[in-house]
Amino acid sequence: MTEQLSKEIINFIKTLYPKEGVISLHEPVFAGNEKKYLNDCIDSTYVSYVGRYVTEFEEKIKSYTGSKNAVAFVNGTSALHIALYISGVDETHEVLTQALTFIGTANAIKYCRAEPVFIDSEKDTMGMSPEKLEAFLVNNTRMADGVCVNKRTGKKIKTCIPVHIFGHPVKIQEIIAICGRFHISVVEDAAESLGSTYGGKHTGTFGKIGILSFNGNKVVTTGGGGMLITDDEELANTARHISTTAKRKHPWEFYHDQVGYNYRMTNLNAAIGCAQMEMINKFIESKREVARLYKDFFNSKGVPFFAEREGTVSNYWLNVIFAESLEARDAFLTLAHSNQVNARPVWQLMNRLSIFESCETTNLDNAIWLYERIINIPSSVRL
Repeated sequence: MTEQLSKEIINFIKTLYPKEGVISLHEPVFAGNEKKYLNDCIDSTYVSYVGRYVTEFEEKIKSYTGSKNAVAFVNGTSALHIALYISGVDETHEVLTQALTFIGTANAIKYCRAEPVFIDSEKDTMGMSPEKLEAFLVNNTRMADGVCVNKRTGKKIKTCIPVHIFGHPVKIQEIIAICGRFHISVVEDAAESLGSTYGGKHTGTFGKIGILSFNGNKVVTTGGGGMLITDDEELANTARHISTTAKRKHPWEFYHDQVGYNYRMTNLNAAIGCAQMEMINKFIESKREVARLYKDFFNSKGVPFFAEREGTVSNYWLNVIFAESLEARDAFLTLAHSNQVNARPVWQLMNRLSIFESCETTNLDNAIWLYERIINIPSSVRL
């Protein structure tokens, strides 16, 4: 990627997002009933997790994703923490996930005092490689009384968390089939993929539990928020109870039957979410149009652009191009930021962080390749 080509890319981005000042990577759009619902919420005085908008937002997510149950949380990481908690993950367990992911995925595992095992990604999804997952399980584990055990550590492998990176679905059916053979449950980290489908089915609804994020930079935002989705009503009820400080319902008495968490979304956040969900079809349409424009431009310039695979529909949360090398990546990012364009690299690989450097990994050739080349470019909704 020459300096001249980099300048052409930056200029094209500026034509898509003509504005004064810095072009954000992904900024929120409030073009609907957000203020109206917030005012209604304030007027009602129900601004904490007790309020009609929380329930309404959960219903909207259920309807949109096709999940039978939805529980609203303060953020995606807390939703993932409780998803693991109610799956029975504890200090005796290991949880399989990706080295190429946002740190919230790995942190949620640690919240349960379990150990992450980092599986390599694959280049055509950027998500967990089914091939590397299967190889690790075949070569490094044994079954004992119907439980998958790591032969090296002696710990039980309880759960697997594949991540739908930047809104692009992983090969989730293959991953679930592999995990099923080893009696490992699947919790989908679909934080970035609201609006993405695999074979017509929404991400986050394939595994036992899925989670979504509504952070300020997501397709739909509540400022800060998350959602746990599942078809298992008992698990949903448990998640709702645990995340509401495990308080038993009573007209006046305060009784908590176990250690719980204060993780429920507020009515204020949910009010914004309800308004955002009324716009989601327009948001997804806009983001897919931006991806089409990018794809046409980059194809004409010979720059690799990451496009959805056949059989999937991506929300294109963050669009991705590939540099030729780590040096080329950083040179482009330096030039972009000097021109007030907020492009960024992908997250540092989890096993390279000091807090996770002792964790077991597979061969990570693909994850390293992706880390050195991925560039996220501005991907905001254009209305």
